[in-house]
Amino acid sequence: MLKGVSEGLSRLLAGAGRSKRVNLALQGGGAHGAFTWGVLDHLLEDGRLSIAGISGASAGAVNAVMLADGLARGGPEEARKRLDEFWHAASLGGLPGGQRAVLDRLFSLLPSEGSPVQLFMDTMAKFISPYDFNPLNINPLKDLIERFADFEAIRNFKELQLFISATNVHSGQLRVFRREHVTADVVMASAALPLMFRAVEIEGEPYWDGGFTGNPPLLPFLNANDVDDVVLVQISPLRRDKTPTTARDIVHRVNEITFNSALDTELRALDYIRRAEEQAGNGRVRSLNVHRIVLENVGTRLTMGSRLKTDKDFLNLLHRAGRRAARRFLDRHFGDIGRRSTIDLPAESAA
Repeated sequence: MLKGVSEGLSRLLAGAGRSKRVNLALQGGGAHGAFTWGVLDHLLEDGRLSIAGISGASAGAVNAVMLADGLARGGPEEARKRLDEFWHAASLGGLPGGQRAVLDRLFSLLPSEGSPVQLFMDTMAKFISPYDFNPLNINPLKDLIERFADFEAIRNFKELQLFISATNVHSGQLRVFRREHVTADVVMASAALPLMFRAVEIEGEPYWDGGFTGNPPLLPFLNANDVDDVVLVQISPLRRDKTPTTARDIVHRVNEITFNSALDTELRALDYIRRAEEQAGNGRVRSLNVHRIVLENVGTRLTMGSRLKTDKDFLNLLHRAGRRAARRFLDRHFGDIGRRSTIDLPAESAA
């Protein structure tokens, strides 16, 4: 009871003053993005932070668009409602029968890790592509996104900066789409895992998952607005303390490293910029305060296979974990926002 009174008092005191403006950077991770849903749900409910910009990759791009849509339509409460409706629709039982059947059929080609069927599919993956097993290019996720997001409203919502990352298949380079150019195809490109979905063509160029090259993009915030703080919602940890020894754990760690490499590069770049600012001493070089809310505890038990798990109870578990993580972050670091980074960038860069 005392804890509840304390939380209520802190919110009341926060509401008496101005909220702090931040940018949000949302990492991808398939169904694990329900953790980010929980983080956003608590931040919006708490009200001590106002959102000036959002970046996202893959599932983070989906969350970013749902958040932007809600803020454009009616503010924080509408954004909470939009995220809640989307994730419940994405869960088992949330889609209409026809769409659910197609999605299940697609996901059935990605069986549980470590199973004999997976070993067979790993071999067959050399010969079967999304162009073979999904010749009609049916993508119920795109239908779901278009059902919930008003992209015209998002593009016209000038109070918010939005950045979505995708990977150019031909060049292998990152492309960051700004709010004015975000469409359902851009979001699908950002979430297009190569062995699950066809490359998405935009302006004559094919794109794959943005997690390969910008997961999520941080550097665009340097010139996006006058807000100096970025809160990174991180699903995949940069560091593991145990060496994987089983085939399943090795594959899982390889995927974590692959999808974190771009983030690691951007954190190093921000540390370089910070040191350049200190050396310049004239305010001409701008750096960012970086903060992090990370999927811990339950996250250590997640696998690549659970990225495709859309069981309602599982998504709700991640949602609750996200709310707890956001609450802990605000309790520990709200006072640091606007003053300093709570990520040790030199340590991250030296790791």
